[in-house]
Amino acid sequence: MKQPKSAVSALLLGSLLVGACAKNNTPTTTSNAASATQTATIEGGKQVSSPQVITGEENFKYVTEQFADLRILRYRVPGFEELPAKQKELLYYLYEAALSGRDIIYDQNYKHNLRIRRTLDAIVQNKKDRSTSPDWEKLIEYTKRVWFSNGIHHHYSSTKFLPEFSKDFLAQSIRKVPADQLPLLPGESVDKFIATITPIMFDPTIAPKQTNKESGVDVIKTSAVNFYEDVTQKEVEAFYSKKTDPDKERPVSHGLNSKVVKENGQVVEKVWKVGGIYGSAIERIVFWLEKAITVAENEQQRLALQRLVDYYRTGDLKTFDEYNIAWVNDVNSRVDVVNGFIEVYDDPLGIKGSYESVVSFKDEEATKRINAIARQAQWFEDNSPLLPAHKKKNVVGITAKVITTVVESGDAAPSTPIGINLPNANWIRKEHGSKSVNLGNIVHAYNESSNTGGSTLGEFAYSQEEIDRAKKYGSLASNLHTDMHEVIGHASGQINPGVGTPKQTLKNYASTMEEGRADLVALYYVMDPKLVEIGVMPSLEVGKAEYDGYIRNGLMTQLARIEPGKNIEEDHMRNRQMVAAWAYEKGKKDNVIEKVTRNGKTYFKINDYQKLRELFGQLLRETQRITSEGDFNAAKNLVETYGVKVDPALHKEVLQRYSTLKIAPYQGFIQPKLSPVVKDGKVVDVIIAYPDNFTQQMLEYGEVYNLLPHYN
Repeated sequence: MKQPKSAVSALLLGSLLVGACAKNNTPTTTSNAASATQTATIEGGKQVSSPQVITGEENFKYVTEQFADLRILRYRVPGFEELPAKQKELLYYLYEAALSGRDIIYDQNYKHNLRIRRTLDAIVQNKKDRSTSPDWEKLIEYTKRVWFSNGIHHHYSSTKFLPEFSKDFLAQSIRKVPADQLPLLPGESVDKFIATITPIMFDPTIAPKQTNKESGVDVIKTSAVNFYEDVTQKEVEAFYSKKTDPDKERPVSHGLNSKVVKENGQVVEKVWKVGGIYGSAIERIVFWLEKAITVAENEQQRLALQRLVDYYRTGDLKTFDEYNIAWVNDVNSRVDVVNGFIEVYDDPLGIKGSYESVVSFKDEEATKRINAIARQAQWFEDNSPLLPAHKKKNVVGITAKVITTVVESGDAAPSTPIGINLPNANWIRKEHGSKSVNLGNIVHAYNESSNTGGSTLGEFAYSQEEIDRAKKYGSLASNLHTDMHEVIGHASGQINPGVGTPKQTLKNYASTMEEGRADLVALYYVMDPKLVEIGVMPSLEVGKAEYDGYIRNGLMTQLARIEPGKNIEEDHMRNRQMVAAWAYEKGKKDNVIEKVTRNGKTYFKINDYQKLRELFGQLLRETQRITSEGDFNAAKNLVETYGVKVDPALHKEVLQRYSTLKIAPYQGFIQPKLSPVVKDGKVVDVIIAYPDNFTQQMLEYGEVYNLLPHYN
């Protein structure tokens, strides 16, 4: 039986790091980032060889492979080689901290995921008698899907995907692996293990959906996420309704970092912390964070990292608030990190935070655009179509920047966001501000990869004018939408006094409503002359390009991501259809958006961009009212009416047209690899390399960051 690695002591890890190059008695002294390979590096106590370092944009391959509905990309980290050695060292420690939590997201997504992934890893690693049969190819594809989605449920639709190889082939493949390399439980035979794991993988009735947000069902009992066990939705809601805060104006994020279970008939929380659930992985995260503290850029960054460590050690959510405040106030550091239990999209009740980490440094030049928007935050708030009572009188502390991503982990990888706005606590945002970022090099990689394969634009755009406008302004339009969504959208508006947080009042509709509200802010202002005035776009043609693309995507092209007969489940997709479908319906009288059939194909053509902007403003006012007043019934009606149901005839058409393009609708990334150069016991440089083999990276991660028990 292959046991997961326990958390190695800080002393041992420290000695391994210091002695990384001395192990072969050939210390590495080079600091040349352009060198082809690094001969001796250290990761989690293992010596490995780094992939080739590629420095030239012209030789960089952005797309590596495509399978199922997925495409694997790579991204560059421009400017890394020019960073000072201390900043590189800081980034390396944060990189290791990020990846040390990788197993957590698998377990959070479904309690059997780690055993399934470790089984698949062992099969792929066992090179003896590997078959070239169709079953083997399908097993490899299934394994890659599990790696991509951090489990056996689709990363976007949250529906369980089933193996296309046979049960017998799985059993044969498992039996070819030495028993000590399989994730067996104490006393468990290989045959018993096969009998246990097979229905979990193959039976469509077992855990069919990771996160279920359907109306009228117990969303806890019908969701596979490992945030709750043996409890009902009513029990969970009753449990958290009893949580009180001494300071009602500054509530902590109750339940963010815990699993809710029933013990001896009582509902209790099991906290994710050092010494608690996920303790062995969190210990490793803390070890690397403490190394990062020693090379922090300044006192404020050091304070923020120390508060994060304190939070991981105690699990205290008040300390988590203190960390967020310190993090928001760290505005002078170039290096930054998101690390923790952050986003709540995977919880049907919007309470539990999924583990994620994004390590980055500021892109100084590109930040000028987003800063120009942030400086006008109060103007945008004052001139928004919101009801006066719902506007913030004093918008504070929006720190906006474009970042160069170094590594992502957990819920942020392989599928990644392109913009982030944190923290999520409304009171912290109101009193202390927020950080809004655009992941510049990720967006660049997406844009570069779009040059490969067929064109959705050519297939779904109504006119050549629309295509030309998209080609000229589409990239800028997309960036501005992301900037406005994150910097202005999430930071705008306020909740009425005495009204609870959206997760309390809007419940399973909270995330969809929040994303829709932020999108509407971006849509309303991307057609405003103010953006031309402040110099971030040349003309309103940029806004028109964004409107074209948003309506086209919200009403049509995103349907390529949905299986036939299914409804829309993912919050961002629900939000986009909700906004587009509402505007289409409300604008019918004036023919604002026209549905056109030409040569048997459906198109949506915008006839009046200014009236569409007015419609977006009306819906923005209503979504903010719903949020400010905590109007659950209105949120439910809006989302269910416009954001969930799919027109089956249009869906069938979109799938047929999309299939001819040979483009995978989902994309994710292989992560860059950082390797320290150690001389005389000190890190003197860090080499960055760009692996191009998804399978190899996933297997390496499975070995190096294998830090949790099979069940947690």
